[in-house]
Amino acid sequence: MLTLSNGSLPGMPGLLAIPSYDRSKLTAGIVHFGVGGFHRAHQAMYLDRLMNAGQAHDWAICGVGVLPGDGRMKQVMDNQDCLYTLVVKNPDGTREARVIGSIVDYLFAPDDPEAVIEKMASEAIRIVSLTVTEGGYNVHHVTGDFNGDNPDVTHDLQPGAAPRTIFGLITEALSRRRGRGLAPFTVMSCDNIQGNGDVARKMFAAFARLKEPELGAWVAEKVTFPNSMVDRITPVTTDVDRTAVAEEIGVEDAWPVVCEPFEQWVLEDHFSLGRPPFEDAGVQLVEDVEPYELMKLRLLNASHQGMCYFGYLAGYRYAHEAAQDPLLARFLLDYMDNEATPTLQPVPGIDLESYKRTLIERFSNEHVKDTLARLCAESSDRIPKWLLPVIRANLDLEGEIHRSAAIVASWARYDEGTDEQGNPIDVVDRLKEPLMAAAARQRQEPLAFISNRQIFGDLIDNERFVAAYTRVLEDLHGGGAKAALASLATSPK
Repeated sequence: MLTLSNGSLPGMPGLLAIPSYDRSKLTAGIVHFGVGGFHRAHQAMYLDRLMNAGQAHDWAICGVGVLPGDGRMKQVMDNQDCLYTLVVKNPDGTREARVIGSIVDYLFAPDDPEAVIEKMASEAIRIVSLTVTEGGYNVHHVTGDFNGDNPDVTHDLQPGAAPRTIFGLITEALSRRRGRGLAPFTVMSCDNIQGNGDVARKMFAAFARLKEPELGAWVAEKVTFPNSMVDRITPVTTDVDRTAVAEEIGVEDAWPVVCEPFEQWVLEDHFSLGRPPFEDAGVQLVEDVEPYELMKLRLLNASHQGMCYFGYLAGYRYAHEAAQDPLLARFLLDYMDNEATPTLQPVPGIDLESYKRTLIERFSNEHVKDTLARLCAESSDRIPKWLLPVIRANLDLEGEIHRSAAIVASWARYDEGTDEQGNPIDVVDRLKEPLMAAAARQRQEPLAFISNRQIFGDLIDNERFVAAYTRVLEDLHGGGAKAALASLATSPK
């Protein structure tokens, strides 16, 4: 069996597409933080597509890992010459596999932060991109400001400290470029946050001001931060996926990526030092991405949350199982039609009715095997950004909120830590302890969970929200998830 590497590419099986370009002639123009499955199924895939068309050969990617767990990715990337297999799983069960070659180097910041900083400070780097998750931007949940009390941030602000965070690393690189008379690179966020570029600008400028006020003003004024909307369901790679690549294709790949066939990237065309010809790879370049990102965050991402807790409590473990339940599918469509859609702006070129029905089809793709546990993770970072804005907008509009409130109630019930069959739930959340402690009290204190103002702000003071929330929480405790969903389907608006 062939092990994936530059040397083994010529001998790869004919059914596996490989790069048609000479990787030895690629040069890095992008440094990317957060080389996980999504990045490798999305941005890196788009660049590989361009390179196969004879373009963007000076826009290859140097990946960077910052977290301790990224050490494993460093090992795999080094062993495989930064190559990996991307497997697209179609709804009919067919698969399309190709080797992606657009990443040419991988640096592990904890081992050598200086190498990471100097790479970004070099003139060849014109874009620094990010997929660091919703929680990676160090935003205070209530104030929306930069959280300067984060211990790693505090460390990075000390004179002479070796940076630990993306803020310390990127800001130091920008500072060096400024000192050397080089123009700043573009910082391109690819995370699921409304106004992700605007948020990145605010957070990086805030950190830079804490480090040096003049530098902070320079970052805010001179560095470009385009907003973007990104979309492709990319579940966590499993041993089953690795075995399938080995047995079905005949290639040993320690970390392949699996994904759905759908792909979307809407990107504001605001780049200070140029960019790859993304439009030739299928990226939609626009002046204002907000209508598209609201569509995705409030329809797809919030619907994922609407599906995952109810589904998990009811005994499902995969997204397709939950989405194929007629009761849950009806709930999601009703949420999208009656609560999310009224809060959206017109979306140029998009048929919203078709988009919403396509979402149910995408969720129902049984071959992707996206786990509900993945969708349930880090809810305290996701719900405030994806769902609570829908609730607040509809409260202002005097619109419907009972399905959105139900999603919050299903999260609260999930964080009690057992499903309806009595099986333990492994809650994954940075605020796990206070959330589970509150959930443990809520059978006696129904408002315990939503009393956390760090997450929910003043929603606990809104009588209409509280009434809708407590009614569903009571149904969840009484008859369970399916009974609560059935009640929601017949409840008055």
